[in-house]
Amino acid sequence: MFTKILIANRGEIACRVIKTAQKMGIKTVAVYSEADKDARHVELADESVLLGPAPSRESYLVADKIIAAAKQTGAQAIHPGYGFLSENEAFARRVEEEGLVFIGPKHHSIAAMGDKIASKKLAGAAQVNTIPGHNEPILSAEEAVGIAQGIGYPVMIKASAGGGGKGLRVAFNDKECFEGFTSCRNEARNSFGDDRVFMEKFVEEPRHIEIQVLGDSQGHVLYLWERECSIQRRHQKVIEEAPSPFISEATRKAMGEQAVALAKAVKYQSAGTVEFVVGKDQSFYFLEMNTRLQVEHPVTECITGLDLVEQMIRVAAGEPLAFQQSDLKREGWAMECRINAEDPFRNFLPSTGRLVRYQPPAAALEQGRETLQGEAYAGGNFGGVRVDTGVYDGGEIPMYYDSMIAKLIVHGRDRNDAIAKMREALNGFVIRGISSNIPFQSALLAHPDFVSGNFNTGFIAQHYAQGFRAEDVPHDDPLFLMALAAFIRRKTRERAAGISGQMVGHEVQLDSDYVAVLHQGKGDVLSHPVHVSESLGHAGQALVQVGGKRYAIECQSRLSDIRLVGTVNGQPFCAQAERGTAKNPLAYRISHNGLSVKVTVLSPRAAELMALMPYKAPPDTSKFLLSPMPGLLAHIAVVPGQVVQAGERLAVIEAMKMENILLATQDVKVAEVLAKPGESLSVDQPILRFE
Repeated sequence: MFTKILIANRGEIACRVIKTAQKMGIKTVAVYSEADKDARHVELADESVLLGPAPSRESYLVADKIIAAAKQTGAQAIHPGYGFLSENEAFARRVEEEGLVFIGPKHHSIAAMGDKIASKKLAGAAQVNTIPGHNEPILSAEEAVGIAQGIGYPVMIKASAGGGGKGLRVAFNDKECFEGFTSCRNEARNSFGDDRVFMEKFVEEPRHIEIQVLGDSQGHVLYLWERECSIQRRHQKVIEEAPSPFISEATRKAMGEQAVALAKAVKYQSAGTVEFVVGKDQSFYFLEMNTRLQVEHPVTECITGLDLVEQMIRVAAGEPLAFQQSDLKREGWAMECRINAEDPFRNFLPSTGRLVRYQPPAAALEQGRETLQGEAYAGGNFGGVRVDTGVYDGGEIPMYYDSMIAKLIVHGRDRNDAIAKMREALNGFVIRGISSNIPFQSALLAHPDFVSGNFNTGFIAQHYAQGFRAEDVPHDDPLFLMALAAFIRRKTRERAAGISGQMVGHEVQLDSDYVAVLHQGKGDVLSHPVHVSESLGHAGQALVQVGGKRYAIECQSRLSDIRLVGTVNGQPFCAQAERGTAKNPLAYRISHNGLSVKVTVLSPRAAELMALMPYKAPPDTSKFLLSPMPGLLAHIAVVPGQVVQAGERLAVIEAMKMENILLATQDVKVAEVLAKPGESLSVDQPILRFE
């Protein structure tokens, strides 16, 4: 077994690998860029080596620097994590040539599966179901249209070297095919240095289901059941779960056996994933094989009890798998939400900056429940929450890398139990200083079609076609949020009334009647009379009446805490609450089940006076193009005096490895350019002024 390994990655996955290595008694080496000098993975590792400047092409993607770091520190093996160089055949081969061990598949397996055209041919030879299509590189947009007409619309245009949603378009007619081919080819050339594009039939109402495989150097290959990954936004997975609520046992077995056949065909060693698209009739077709650890691997670890990183390390060290297919049993239901630094209410634009507050829910799960040694795990502690993260309270989310803050994983007895646990865990996940997609995740988990399992890869595009808005967040009982605000107000007054040394005749008076004012934006408010009783037995209890409903609330959390845990009418709850600004100290921001509201709790007389206050509208910014996110201004496409039509490109901002194109929403004339290419922009910073 290795005594020291280097992790050629950053963030959450680097921390994840380090934890397993520490459990196995293996020392670890972290590598980092200048932007990551204070990162969590650097702190967790036994040693660390600086690679270079912040951009990944000058640090995490430089193979020479990574190999030099391994030799310098005496590391015997390199774990690539996912992303970066994890599926780079040349890097894996180079590691082996330098006398080091690549903790992943052999380079020939990566090469065989890394080319989508070649992999489809190989899958067909291994008798794996493949989608009808054209598996040779397409040379022109005109040829693409002719091929699409032959296959029949809709078709999927894919870059041979693509991944992560890049280099992929769906076309429903000749025009979309022509434009999609050109765009796909350009994106593939820029992202991967390989502009080969192929085409296949697009399966309508598809499910994205993948099979986790595990192979060793002795030729044994097993499948560790499936993961349901159909909840996607722009081809990026949002929620993953295991098992799938859709497929039958017969389909599950057939998919697993085909995945094993494909892995054996390329002599696969290590953990890998075979991805399938599954039609509504449970017909399934090979998509691609990811020759690395997947982001969503924790859900498989939960239901099998295996630590997949440990298995990867053991296989790389030459050990055979210590269990057989018949030993593997599924236990319970696992679910993962990707918590990303993005603003769902602003079209999911990246959000970078400092984590002013980062308090994940308490975790009780580790990586795998037990390593199988010939016998299946027969336990069943399904109360667990797991948080895989690479950040910390007060840390920075840099603009140079992906947007993931953490992965939130739960393990329940069944699917309904897992959903309930995930919703409660999201309620307790405190993130401040940047925006996150937690409200969106909460809305998805509450959607009736998700709860029933009635969804496919078009779920988000179908239900949130106009983007995600505040009104898209459902709540079973929104009056509870107002009752909670009144509860906090009353408890704050009780505490103030107990302070000694108050001036006689001017003591803090305890009121029972309030008005809860719900701020709805643009000066609109909704007011509710509220009655709060005396404490019911002790300081952490009160009876709140609002809107004809009664809420017996008990909460022992400190009033200064953001996360509040207690019971309402005997049922447990977890919510978040923050006091307002200096301008309005009586306002509270209350968040629960994805819904966040601003409530001001006033005396009846103060509420009457507040109703008389005029609304001050924000300044008019319609004459400006404002940066919707922090990022690097990569390009300005217009000049002063230019007339621009609606839909034309104005500027391009780079953030978190993505190009964000800003388009004109109406016909305008550019008056002034206010920012320069190469400039780092803040949110709402003016870029252009229009006449």
